[in-house]
Order: sequence, then C-alpha cells, then structure tokens
Amino acid sequence: MGLFEIVVIAIGLAMDAFAVSIALGLSVKNLSYREMAIPGVHFGAFQFLMPLAGYFAGVHFAREIQGLDHWIAFVLLGLIGGKMIWESFSHDEEEKRDKYSFRFTKMLVLALATSIDALAVGVTFAFFAVNILEAAAIIGVITFCICVCGVKIGNLFGTKFKARAEFIGGAILIVIGTKILLEHTLA
Repeated sequence: MGLFEIVVIAIGLAMDAFAVSIALGLSVKNLSYREMAIPGVHFGAFQFLMPLAGYFAGVHFAREIQGLDHWIAFVLLGLIGGKMIWESFSHDEEEKRDKYSFRFTKMLVLALATSIDALAVGVTFAFFAVNILEAAAIIGVITFCICVCGVKIGNLFGTKFKARAEFIGGAILIVIGTKILLEHTLA
C-alpha cells in the first residue's frame, strides 16, 4: 500500500470528524484560533491512535468491535446531537454555549465516536506491508487539518444563522450517527 492510498484512506476517515467539526463551528459565536485547533487536536490524536491500536490488537479484537462499532458511534453521536438540539431551545447566554462546545469530555466522546472505524483500518494495515507509525501519523495530521477547516467553515455558516446554528449542528451529529448505523446494518 502506497502513500497515495494512505492519504485517500486518511481523507475518508476524516470525513465524519470534518462533519462534526462543522457542527461544532456552527454553535460558536466568537471563534478563536485555540477553539479552531481543539477539535483538530482531539480528532487528529484519536485518528492517529486508533489505527495503532487496531494494528497491534489483531484480527480477533477487530471482529468483536466490528459488530458493535456502528452502535457505539450511533449512540454517542445521537446523545450529543440530541443535547445540542435541546440546548438550541434554551435561552442561556451564548457565551456559555460557546465554552461548552469545546469541553474536554465532550471532545473525547466525539473523537472516540468518529474514530472507531480507524481501529478496523489499523487491523487492515496489519495485512499489508504498511509502516503503521507513518500511516497513523499521516491519518492524524490530515484529520487535524481537515477538522480545523471544518470548524472555521461551520463558524462562518453559523454567524448567518445564529438562532438555528446549534440545532443544525445537533441534527448533523444525529444524521452522521444514523448514517453509520445504517451503513453497517444494511451492508
């Protein structure tokens, strides 16, 4: 497996994290560079670590996780998306929502939910003569860059639709979770 294939895989793995980053950007009024980087760091780190874990865990572990990965992602994204929709009807100050959007625990849950597929990719890499550290680093860096852009894109879009931005972001997370569930159950 060559560099081109690894880059294409990295871009594919980053798409769920990109969509979640857009959703996070939608809910923030005054976006800072630090807030742009937070999702990128979390998602990039998990997209780096999960292929490593999958590579070293082996085929047996991947078979067990593959039966549940879509349900785990569906539940985590659904819960966070539902909470965002619920909060979109709240009349709290926007600053409180801005700060909540990038809480450490929320980011960890989102990063885990969007990187479960990378675990299976790591197992796949074990069957090919892939330098796993190089491949995982490429996946992590590409995910970081894509997510930083996603937060900014979401923020630019969100400033035009302030009242509905958090609702839209929550709906996006639920749709992504449902998509993951349907792809795995209908396949």
